[in-house]
Amino acid sequence: MVSCNMVDFDTERKIAEHLFSKREDNFEHASFDREVAFYESICSGNMELVKVFMKPLFCEGCGILSEDFLRNLKYHMVVLAAMIARYCINGGMTPEESYSLSDFYIMKTDKCRTESEIRAVHVEMIEGYTNKMRQMKLSGVYSKQIVRAIDYIICHLHNRIFLEETAEHLKISSSYLSRLFKKETGIAFGEYVNKLKIEEAASLLLYTEYTDTEISNLLGFSSQSYFIKIFKKHTGTTPKTYKKQYNISIMQTAG
Repeated sequence: MVSCNMVDFDTERKIAEHLFSKREDNFEHASFDREVAFYESICSGNMELVKVFMKPLFCEGCGILSEDFLRNLKYHMVVLAAMIARYCINGGMTPEESYSLSDFYIMKTDKCRTESEIRAVHVEMIEGYTNKMRQMKLSGVYSKQIVRAIDYIICHLHNRIFLEETAEHLKISSSYLSRLFKKETGIAFGEYVNKLKIEEAASLLLYTEYTDTEISNLLGFSSQSYFIKIFKKHTGTTPKTYKKQYNISIMQTAG
């Protein structure tokens, strides 16, 4: 009979050997901060931000969970589904709905027979959860017209967004949309657009290598100076200082 201590020792030895081999191969797991940002972007319901943080299933920085390639992809899908489900529950989705979605996508993945099929389900799952979270956050809070307006803003966040174009999309007058938007959200249409853009800009500053100029262009600001002005208005500091302060706080925490 093998003792528990022997089993524990053998397990620890194998884990140590595994970690050593990874270090020898210069293997590094994906950035934890960026991974958290990915899950939080799903919970925000912002598909444009999700696309920034989203990585292909089993890419550089992912551990190998099976020597069989397809089985390895499926295992990663199961882990991802479980993580997304729990983040979305924390974000307000009911456990019943979140776990049901997770089960659905895991079962769908299990039936896949090719890499392309698995990767298609991967994208479908992320889009499905993101859209559900966006609908959940908007439903029951605002009128149908304002829900559609906010949905339009979120879907076009990487472009310049104008009140007139949004009103035309909703087939209502711009003056009516302006009044209704301020009445229901408490802030003007343009302010709301800038608020969402700056929230996304803050995430991009913290979790990507994009420069101020690149973020300004990515989010459709008319100029970098205007972007800095709006960023400072909403956060109290400039983009460069914001990123520097965050990096310092991370170093202090790590120390």
